[in-house]
Amino acid sequence: MDDEQPDVLTIGRLAHRTGLPVRTLRFWSDEGAVRPVARSAGGYRLYDAESVARVELVRTLRELGLGLDDVCRVLSGRTTVAEVADAHVTALDAQIRSLKVSRAVLSTVAKRGSTVEGTTLMNRLARLSAAERKQIIDEFKEEVFGGLDDPRLRDRICTYSIELPDDPTPEQVDAWIELAELVRDPGFRARLRTWTELNTPVPGQGRPPGASIWWARQIVQTVAEIRKGGGPPEGPAAAEVLSELFGDADRAAVLRSLEAGIEAGAEHYRRLVARVRGQDSSPDATEELEWLARALRAADQT
Repeated sequence: MDDEQPDVLTIGRLAHRTGLPVRTLRFWSDEGAVRPVARSAGGYRLYDAESVARVELVRTLRELGLGLDDVCRVLSGRTTVAEVADAHVTALDAQIRSLKVSRAVLSTVAKRGSTVEGTTLMNRLARLSAAERKQIIDEFKEEVFGGLDDPRLRDRICTYSIELPDDPTPEQVDAWIELAELVRDPGFRARLRTWTELNTPVPGQGRPPGASIWWARQIVQTVAEIRKGGGPPEGPAAAEVLSELFGDADRAAVLRSLEAGIEAGAEHYRRLVARVRGQDSSPDATEELEWLARALRAADQT
């Protein structure tokens, strides 16, 4: 038969020409994607050169993730490849976002050795809607910063947002999970509220003496340089830098602000917020802050 009709292909020869299994071609044929051009006297499917090109097109569309229903719609002219591709891009984007979230949750679970209950909570926090995430942050802001009589603080808080982008990285999702757990913790909220109150100006008075520690990074840089040189917090270099940084300010008030921030984990909170936003944050200054607290305590005892 092949010798008599050299341009006609049996399904076996079509499989050989395209490198696909016969069972795959038979299935595509049954579904209407690659119909035979004729049947032999014995009822066998026959194909031609155009069938080879059609098989290649079907294979390409299938490798791109299109279902056979969509493939048949394209081949029949009921839609275009571009229209189907656009719909699949949207679906793939959603699938990729979901996979990123799943990867971040599983990575966090593995890192923490989480229980089933902990895994369930992390998965729920990671998949909250934008409105649900905003509600968590708004409730946190109200409890920690609400009612403080400082116009600059109010303005800053009104524009203060912590939001995942539409296409977050696994690192951002991981940071959001940790941050959401943190800001929902009543103990953390209470500690951060105490720290905030200590650093909020009283009406009619200037900024509290300890507030500059948290807003002026040069203080941390100065301490880091002394630590790098091996200077102990109880030494004369430490006493000198305290005078340089705080002058005749109330050292006890400075220490209270510093200890409250360390206890609240203000540095960890700051870095988590930066990670959620996808921003580069300054290095963790916890060790510098603890060194500074030891220096203040030592100076108080002299």
